[in-house]
Amino acid sequence: MAKRAAVPAGPLGDDFSFVSPVAKYVLFFFNLLFWMISMVMVAVGVYARLLKHAEAAMACLAVDPAILLIVVGVLTFLITFCGCVGSLRENICLLQVFSVCLTIIFLLQLAAGALGFVFSDKARGKVSEIINGAIVHYRDDLDLQNLIDFGQKEFSCCGGVSYKDWSQNMYFNCTATNPSRERCSVPFSCCLHDADQAVINTMCGHGMQARGYLEASAFIHTNGCIDKLVNWTHSNLFLLGGIALGLALPQLVGIVLARLLINQIRDQIKLQLYNQQHRADPW
Repeated sequence: MAKRAAVPAGPLGDDFSFVSPVAKYVLFFFNLLFWMISMVMVAVGVYARLLKHAEAAMACLAVDPAILLIVVGVLTFLITFCGCVGSLRENICLLQVFSVCLTIIFLLQLAAGALGFVFSDKARGKVSEIINGAIVHYRDDLDLQNLIDFGQKEFSCCGGVSYKDWSQNMYFNCTATNPSRERCSVPFSCCLHDADQAVINTMCGHGMQARGYLEASAFIHTNGCIDKLVNWTHSNLFLLGGIALGLALPQLVGIVLARLLINQIRDQIKLQLYNQQHRADPW
């Protein structure tokens, strides 16, 4: 019985692959890095929530930095997990989920930036609403309290529009019926501090809301944080642009690599089908 002729290997044999190992493993390690960062974010957020008192656990979830950290961490974990497994296993479905999610996030960031620039007055109103909400819940959440104190010290400001905004807080409320010891006061982070002062007087803002602007300005910052934040934003546009570019660049790299890898995997599948057909019918 005559031997069957061997099938000649074409220019694209079984050992050839359209999938570039460089694109594959760069995308894998890129996602692995952010995957580990996301796990750290979730762990820190959960740990911060567990440290809070039970009565504050459900007090103000909308302004809780720990909840924000957990939500961002979980979303990042899920997206980068798709990128890691999809690139390593050459799974088109997971890579498409990764690419679509990154594209949506990128477009939302562009839309938010454009809307914030075009509707700057409404954006200012939204910032004012967030700051006022944070003032109301100042004593309810230690993380939020530390964040507000840091902002007021960093920007040398007090309250939203002025120092009297602290009357919105139930502890600092200036009404005569308020039994709190902090009635008519402001947080110590509003106070003017001497550089040579070794010990911070946490009662330096006591009774400041009852004083006029001129009298209070000798002891505390009377200007609100909204104007200071707007002025800082206008004077640091290049810095903010650099940060935005730094956030957008990894997303664009991830989208391009994912789409490139998806196309390469599809070409590889076509090659495998082609080779299978020609093995079955060499003539």
